Amino acid sequence: MVLTNPLARRLFLHRHALAEPLSAPAPSLADLIDRLGFVQVDSINTVARAHHMILFSRQRAYDPQSLKTLLEGDRKLWEHWTHDASILPIRLHTHWQHRFDRDAERLRGNWKSWFRDGYEAQFETILRRIETDGPVTSSDVGQGEARGKGGWWDWHPSKTALEWLWRTGKLAISRRDGFQKVYDLTDRVIPAQHRSGSVDEAEMVDWACASAIDQLGFADAKQIRAYWQCLRADEVKHWVAQALRRGQIIEIELAGATGEVRRAYARPDTLSQAAALPEVAPQLRIMSPFDPALRDRDRAEFLFGFHYRIEVFVPEAKRLFGYYVFPILEGDRLIGRIDMKAFRDQGALRVRGLWPEKGVKFGVGRMKKLEAELARWAPFSGCDRVEFLDGWLRDA
Repeated sequence: MVLTNPLARRLFLHRHALAEPLSAPAPSLADLIDRLGFVQVDSINTVARAHHMILFSRQRAYDPQSLKTLLEGDRKLWEHWTHDASILPIRLHTHWQHRFDRDAERLRGNWKSWFRDGYEAQFETILRRIETDGPVTSSDVGQGEARGKGGWWDWHPSKTALEWLWRTGKLAISRRDGFQKVYDLTDRVIPAQHRSGSVDEAEMVDWACASAIDQLGFADAKQIRAYWQCLRADEVKHWVAQALRRGQIIEIELAGATGEVRRAYARPDTLSQAAALPEVAPQLRIMSPFDPALRDRDRAEFLFGFHYRIEVFVPEAKRLFGYYVFPILEGDRLIGRIDMKAFRDQGALRVRGLWPEKGVKFGVGRMKKLEAELARWAPFSGCDRVEFLDGWLRDA
């Protein structure tokens, strides 16, 4: 069976809540995050932080305070690790019990080589302090310990201990003050019904593989494994073989944007489901670089013909586009990338550059769409106007 590229893109965007118009009735925020599976958290705030951008690109009336309430008040969401720090539906905590154990085993060797010695000796001290005195941040611990030069991974031992205890399930993130994590005992953060349940390891593997297929619509074994990033390659290979034998999945040929065909796995009714879906709304959306639809750069290039890399760590003189450039989605096409930044102290969202993809023109109609989208982003980013700098429209 062959899933054509237009149908593959349509299905993929529907599964990622990017197919319906922003004017359509929006699902609840909790339901949206459940539909996406996870929302990645990142600190860069040139326009808005990644998790807020991901949700605002799908909900016209998205309010960051609503996310804070779900996370810190209602406890319908929680924060942990997928491929990176992410916000997750609280129901998934049950499946994370095995991940905590696996992370403890996997990270034990790595962290000994990455971080300075002494963090293991802080485990009990930190747990006792939190139990007695309440939640802490990394600034609250480690007094008297040698501090690094401030690099992302140059942590003092108590900061490393906090992260270890969080990654292995002993602590949970109670809230964030600004962007700083506040850690507390897991029993005080995760509701009892989501801590008391358990699944065995085989059930966890089945859930991780099956949910990856369902969230993506189609995937190869590498993509199934990468979705939650909690399984071994041999576990995925075994699950695929069993699911094929039972008829739970089928093998398909998946057509890419340039005509290349790859093998993938999908549910037996995926092709008929894709054909029955409505066409993607011709909405123009500015996307976060960490959007779950774009997280796998190779898949985005295969499906949409869009080559994208973040240049945050590239020296300025060697950047092709900019420090933090946002992809632009229009309908079922990625049509370009835009370099914009919120200058909140001056009230201006400034567009410094826009690079259309080859063959894409920004005529009157598309410019109106872009201006409307930027006008939507300006107040969300803390600005009251949009400014286009000289030379902003670049060659394709």
